[in-house]
Amino acid sequence: MQVLKRIRVHSYETGIYFRDGEFKALLEAGRYWFADPLNRVRVDVLSRRDPWIRHPDLDLLIRDGVLANRAEIVDLKDDKRALVWIDGRFETVLEPGRFALWNDLCDVRIEYVDTASVRFDHPRAGVIARWKEVTRVFNMVTIDPGHAGVYFCNGNYVETMAPGQYLFWKDVARVKVFHVDLRERVMDVAGQEIMTADKVTLRLNALVCYRVVDPRLSVTASEDSTQAIYREAQLALRAAIGGCELDTLLSDKNGVAVEFEATLRRRAAQFGVKIINLGIRDVILPGEMKALLNRVIEARKAADANLITRREETAAMRSQANTARLLENNPTLMRLRELDLLEKIAGSAKLNVVLGEKGLADRIVNIL
Repeated sequence: MQVLKRIRVHSYETGIYFRDGEFKALLEAGRYWFADPLNRVRVDVLSRRDPWIRHPDLDLLIRDGVLANRAEIVDLKDDKRALVWIDGRFETVLEPGRFALWNDLCDVRIEYVDTASVRFDHPRAGVIARWKEVTRVFNMVTIDPGHAGVYFCNGNYVETMAPGQYLFWKDVARVKVFHVDLRERVMDVAGQEIMTADKVTLRLNALVCYRVVDPRLSVTASEDSTQAIYREAQLALRAAIGGCELDTLLSDKNGVAVEFEATLRRRAAQFGVKIINLGIRDVILPGEMKALLNRVIEARKAADANLITRREETAAMRSQANTARLLENNPTLMRLRELDLLEKIAGSAKLNVVLGEKGLADRIVNIL
C-alpha cells in the first residue's frame, strides 16, 4: 500500500487538490507530498499553456472563487454570447454556460454580445465569418452584387440590405432573407391567341424590359413578382388588342404598344417594379387570313397602278391639246417648230428644200 503520494507541478502548470472528493486548494509550481494510505487524495495537474480550463468540477471552482484572479471567467445567460480572442486572434464563440481561461501565459480577451440584435454586426465580422465552425453558431447570408436582401425577423420587416456578407445568430429568432435581383431583365410574353374587335384570331409575341425598384414591395405585394408581371402583361395585351380592329393593329402597332405599356406600368408599380420598355415583337396571322390579306393588298396595288396610268395619260393628252392650241394661235411659233424638226432630220439624211412664202410643208420638193 502506498502511504506517501508525490506530486510535481511545473512552472507552467497548476494543480487542483481534492481530498475525499472535496476541493481543498490550488497548487502552484513545486513538489508536494501527501500522506494518503486510503487513497483519498487527488491532484489534477492542468497546463496553463492551453488557456482553456477543462475540468469536470469547473463549476465548483468558479463558484468557490479560487480562479477569480488567475483566469477569465465567462458566465453566459440564454441571451448572451461571448467572442474569445487569444493573442489577438479570433478563437471561438461561446454559447450559454460557464467557461474559464487562464490569462497569465496568453493574452485572452472576451467580448460579450447581446443576441437581442439577431443580426450580428461587428467590425471584424469578416474574420469571424472565416472561422471553421461559423455555421454552428451563425446563419450566413451572402447577397451578390446587383441584388438586395429583404430581411424579416419573426415575420416583421427589419431592413433592406445591400450586397455583402451577413451573419445571424442561430436559434434566436426566425430569420428570413429574400434575395431580390435589381438588374434590368427582359421578359418574353409569347404565343398568346387573341381575338381582335373585328373577330380575327391572331397570335402575338411581346417583349417587356423591367427592373425592381422597391425590393420590399416586390416580396410583400406578391408571392413572385416576375410571375405577377407576366400575368399582368398577358392581361394588358389582351385588353389592348381586343379593343382594336386588325387594320388598326397592322397600321399602328406603336399606338397599341403605348396603350399596352400604360396599362402594364400602372400595375407593375404596385409590385415595386418599373417598366423600362416594351413592344409587340410579332403578329402571327392564320394561314387563310394571310392569303386573304395578300389578295386584298394585290388588288389595292393594281388599282393604284391603274389610277396612276390613267392620270398620266390624261396629263399627256391635256399637254398635247394645249400645245396644239398654242401653235394654232401663233404661226411664227409653228414655223420655228418646223425648222427644229428639219434640223433633226438633216442630221441623219440628205434633204433638198425649196422655201417659199407659204408653209414649209407645202414647199418640200424632195427628201432623200
